[in-house]
Amino acid sequence: MNIVYVAFRGHFSDSPRALYEELLTRGVDATHTWLSAPHTQATFPDDVATVTFGSPESIAALEAADLVVSNDHIPLDWEKRPGTTYLQTWHGTMLKRIHNDVLWAPEGRLAYLDQDIARWDLLLSPNAVTTDRLRRAFGFTGPVHETGLPRNDLLTSPRRDEIRAQVRADLGIDADQKVVLYTPTWRDDLVFEGGDGRDFEFPIDLDAFTDRLGEDHVLLLRLHNMVMSRLEVVEGSVVRDVCSHPDIRDLYLAADLMVTDYSSTMFDFAITGRPMVFFTYDLDRYRDQLRGFYFDLAEVAPGPLVGTSEELVAAIADIDRISEQYAGRYAQFQETFTHLEDGAATRRVLDLVLPTATASGQSSSTEGDDVRAHR
Repeated sequence: MNIVYVAFRGHFSDSPRALYEELLTRGVDATHTWLSAPHTQATFPDDVATVTFGSPESIAALEAADLVVSNDHIPLDWEKRPGTTYLQTWHGTMLKRIHNDVLWAPEGRLAYLDQDIARWDLLLSPNAVTTDRLRRAFGFTGPVHETGLPRNDLLTSPRRDEIRAQVRADLGIDADQKVVLYTPTWRDDLVFEGGDGRDFEFPIDLDAFTDRLGEDHVLLLRLHNMVMSRLEVVEGSVVRDVCSHPDIRDLYLAADLMVTDYSSTMFDFAITGRPMVFFTYDLDRYRDQLRGFYFDLAEVAPGPLVGTSEELVAAIADIDRISEQYAGRYAQFQETFTHLEDGAATRRVLDLVLPTATASGQSSSTEGDDVRAHR
């Protein structure tokens, strides 16, 4: 069986990685090929076979695959051959609207991505409230499986403390330092209208961060993959650039608290139970003009929404009290969005897809059915 993996157009990460690693552990007889990118090639283990995303070799790999596993659209022109199964894991629960539900998109973009959606055979959903949103936004009529996300199994793994310690050591973080993971999402106009310059605006006052919080706090910056090249971090600042770290799931474990805005990372990080602060300095514009939301963040967020850098630094300094204040809302957030994140999503997905991929080109799922994991 030939399996081709794609994560964010060339990364070694996310649910495709979790599924790949489990297949290796199980000893499944398969040929594994990853699509990589020049700037991510160094993050792939030496024994992982790769071809460059967008190259003729990548098209050939996709067209020869028995199983394609991707966590995002594959915006390439390739012909899916009869008998190939395309598993779309997607990459998270959505606050912000996607695909057909967005407020604005460049002309022709959605129609082009619809060609990829037409190739999908199975789509994963991380939780019950997201299933219908995914189906409607993508216009997808095939089976949607509520399994949780394989990439998040690590967050409840017995190895999580070991991995946390290792990641922090690799990043040079002392055991007594508090790690703040900052994961802002991307802005559509920056990507599609902003050119190629380094024009991501860093909205945190780093001098104030250092003055108030001291050297016992470390700020890890993880930009969205769409804008990772849009900001240059000054050497020697309190910010550690972890954009090139292969997989964000490791950074979730290393962190003591998260600062985000509208990113789907909030739903993953909630599995850890650690505190979150929402730096929503452009909330009105993002919600009402640029993208739109599926629900009111202010009513649901398991932490405070702050609009200025001064408020953000104050919230981080007062995080213990804030955690107590938001404990009830945090529990409700977990019940709604992480009810399937029990560490067994990878097993559930492979139980679905392995029979599908090996059944002589015949899908074992019934078109249009939702297969929901027991919960």
